[in-house]
Amino acid sequence: MRQSHQLPLVGLLLFSLIPRQQCEICEVSKEYYTALNPLISTMITSKYTKGIHAANVLLSLRLGGILNPNQEQQLIQQVNIAVENKKPSLTSGQLALAILALGACKGPDGICINYSELIKILGNKYKAEIKNMEDHDGNPLTNYYQLSLDILALCLFSGNYSITEVTKILDPESKNYYFHEQFSVDTGAMAVLALTCVKRSITSGQNKIDTKDLETIDNHMESLIAKILSQKKENGLLGNIYSTGEAMQALFVSSDYYNKNQWDCQKTQDTVLTEISQGAFRMPTAAAQILPALMGKTYLDINKDSSCVYGSDNFNISTQEPISVTPAVSHSQIEVNYSVVVNNQIDNIMVSVADGSVFLDVMEKAQKENATLFSFTAEETSWGPYITAVRGIKANNNDRTYWELLSNGERLSQGVGSYVVHAGDDLEIRWSTY
Repeated sequence: MRQSHQLPLVGLLLFSLIPRQQCEICEVSKEYYTALNPLISTMITSKYTKGIHAANVLLSLRLGGILNPNQEQQLIQQVNIAVENKKPSLTSGQLALAILALGACKGPDGICINYSELIKILGNKYKAEIKNMEDHDGNPLTNYYQLSLDILALCLFSGNYSITEVTKILDPESKNYYFHEQFSVDTGAMAVLALTCVKRSITSGQNKIDTKDLETIDNHMESLIAKILSQKKENGLLGNIYSTGEAMQALFVSSDYYNKNQWDCQKTQDTVLTEISQGAFRMPTAAAQILPALMGKTYLDINKDSSCVYGSDNFNISTQEPISVTPAVSHSQIEVNYSVVVNNQIDNIMVSVADGSVFLDVMEKAQKENATLFSFTAEETSWGPYITAVRGIKANNNDRTYWELLSNGERLSQGVGSYVVHAGDDLEIRWSTY
């Protein structure tokens, strides 16, 4: 795990609002761009910025105009190779994100990317998502976040999709926006961005439809924005710290659907900047999703025909890996209680781990002590390790099942590889439905 970045808090409240056009957009003043360096460092140097997982980082840094051509080339190559080698196994959302990243802008060397082929493949994956919804009680192969990414990419890159079908799928009352009866802010935000793109394609004359569909899109957006704002916290965060970036993007492009007094963008920004200074964004995907909004950008600024903007003296964007320092051996151990819960069966064990360990370390220690009760499998994702099965019981999107992480009875917003455990914690991984 990367060390947390600590920045002085003095001056954070001096970040200024910079309005643009008719949208309610706030962005960090250029003189304070150095406060964003922890995000950029995380994205550039993290071990998770590899292969297809580099797409999120490439998209974010290209939108911000932060990369130099050499850094950009390295990331493009990683994404290109991953797409070429893993097309059949990529989820629809992974391919959509790769298309958005590769097509965010036009590089100086005119790298040739066959967007039409990629969009055709994405269109087929999108259809498979819809077919799965028809066959499995409205459940997509992946989730509504990825489905919205699909629609956004198809819209921005002139792919084929039915606008009427989009209005049916992205109905704000769909169960797929909810997780344990809690509205998913980042899912709703991505749907707003997708609907905004579709609406713009209609009003610009690219697509012609019945006015009823346009009215439905407006109603959907108004409802989704209301749901996003209903999750606003007193400190300005929208949902949680990790959903706030994309929620800000959604609010930037939809100011017609809410009153100015419903959201204080500056308050949200100040809270996010404080969280950055305290090391909240340790995973590259988390950093990549917050950065565009802080720079006043949204995914709707993607334009494959617009020349890329490069570099800034205000950022520290070295691609060098941090100098490895052998940590001092710590003999400090803590004890936590770890439980696996399947239906009404509870199996628990007291585990001793080094102070500073994460949830995954506890699971690995428990597995070593009793593989029968505590075996598990995990896969690497752009958010770090993700638990796919415990005791051979696998998560399944069609059944809307997954392995839920809890600490002291509270659901965790951090992943199994990020949540740092504390002495006396009551940790639990529970077989759950959503």
